[in-house]
Amino acid sequence: MFVKPADGRAVRWPGSMRLLKSGGENVPETPFWLLALKHGDIEGVKEQASPAAPEPAASPEIPEPEKEPAA
Repeated sequence: MFVKPADGRAVRWPGSMRLLKSGGENVPETPFWLLALKHGDIEGVKEQASPAAPEPAASPEIPEPEKEPAA
């Protein structure tokens, strides 16, 4: 599930004690994170859909070589 810290809160990952990124992160649905969600320490966030991959640019057209005028 994707969560971010609630406003004014700093939440650490259990085990590593690393702070949860303020922009949010994917976390496992373990009792620790579910309890933090229930207590209001974190907020569930809908994951932002990754922007559609840009369409590949068309290959540049190579102009036909100019034909030399016939003599």
